[in-house]
Amino acid sequence: MHFVPKLALALGAALAPFAGPALAETDPSAIIRIGSLYEPQNLDNTAGAGQGINEAFNDNVYEALFRLNDDGSVVPVLAADHTVSEDGLTHTFTLQDGVTFHSGDPLTAADVKYSIERVLAEGSKSSRKSSLAPIAGIETPDDKTVVITLKSRSISLPYNLSYVWIVNDAATDITATEDGTGPYVLDGWKRGSAISLKAFDGYWGEKPKNSGATISYFTEAAALDNALLTDALDLVTTIQSPDALAQFEDPSRFTISEGNSTVKEIMAYNDRVAPFDNVQVRKALARGIDKAKLLEAIWGDRGMVLGSFVPPTDPWYEDLTGVDAYDPESAKALLAEAGYPDGFTFTLDTPNYDPHPITAEFIKAELAKIGVTVNINIITANEWYTKVYQAKDFQATLQEHVNHRDVVFYGNPDFYWGYNNADVTRLIAEAEEVATEEEHTAKLREANRIIAEEAASNWFFLYPQIVVSAANVTGYPVNGLNSQFFLRGIEKSK
Repeated sequence: MHFVPKLALALGAALAPFAGPALAETDPSAIIRIGSLYEPQNLDNTAGAGQGINEAFNDNVYEALFRLNDDGSVVPVLAADHTVSEDGLTHTFTLQDGVTFHSGDPLTAADVKYSIERVLAEGSKSSRKSSLAPIAGIETPDDKTVVITLKSRSISLPYNLSYVWIVNDAATDITATEDGTGPYVLDGWKRGSAISLKAFDGYWGEKPKNSGATISYFTEAAALDNALLTDALDLVTTIQSPDALAQFEDPSRFTISEGNSTVKEIMAYNDRVAPFDNVQVRKALARGIDKAKLLEAIWGDRGMVLGSFVPPTDPWYEDLTGVDAYDPESAKALLAEAGYPDGFTFTLDTPNYDPHPITAEFIKAELAKIGVTVNINIITANEWYTKVYQAKDFQATLQEHVNHRDVVFYGNPDFYWGYNNADVTRLIAEAEEVATEEEHTAKLREANRIIAEEAASNWFFLYPQIVVSAANVTGYPVNGLNSQFFLRGIEKSK
């Protein structure tokens, strides 16, 4: 049997690490002014809202049974107790006492059942939907108890449940409203401009160290940085260019904090269509791009080159940069062997925000050297979602993938990039059914090696996670795993 003890109400302590020392004269009535490039498309993380909804709402407006902390640990939140049967197929959760939704309704087991079923629903667009596929049934024997029965063991169930917002079962459409249990309520959303949150007076846990936040959205990094420079913002959740940092190097005015990112810049192919259904072609394109030079062009001496989809914060990471390392002559030879001695032409769908356009131009110049012509098609974030992610109507695309522990996406042949390897699918499925973390790590490492050897996508670099704040602001998360940005610990001096 496995047991998770009751969670103390002092949740803020569990959110470490946070940037900066404690401030002596802080203002609990402060509204923290935050700048971001990632506006949500809507407010429902099962409706294709994008990464911006994680940043704004995860553990701020909505809570889950468990939370992925900024240090990568997984801790209980709305789950007070958790026991697992000997065969690993029955998980029983006891809920915290005294929790209410922002509407005033009490949290019950029925709400948890409803929330998990929202993610699993046929129309759900949650990227974690497939991770919950082992669930066979959910029972609620009383208002405080949730029993999840599995078809097969799922060693990652608590981790996967950290992605499931607990929503009031009386709520229906939450694409423009909310009803969560978190420390903040939605105070307003001006589309294209900002989301405002305010502290929830009826919050069941420890009161936040501020009265709320306004998250303002920008489409250009330069405008975002300028807003911080001119005191229109208190902090920027992530800096997009190292060139921008010099203007913040006055410690009397600003604090620069660098954490561990999970944001990966990749060129994903549609592996269902020619020529990207050919492993030799994909390997040739990997060898034809100087990733170190690209990283330097974008981030200078920050960030790191990737050889796979797995960053160092994942337990199954290993350095695979030696697989299909930069070698343009070898790239040309592979193209010839694949039947493309004179190269070929393809269209690269490129999101219109930094650093994708400059990355696209770099790729175009690099691949021209091996005879491959790249036509760049600039699209908006909305167009990317509908054209690439939903309709799968693309040849290749640039995208930043923010999720933690997301190599499992390559085990789903229906995912937008269409990678389909039976051994990888089997290994990823088997990894979930093991009894120990050691076995889990070993199987995912083996799967990742196959994915890398087949150059399923072209993984370029891991973003540095750089947060810049005014010097009088502390207590913010610095790693931003899964693009989360916890607000409750942020303090601002008077």
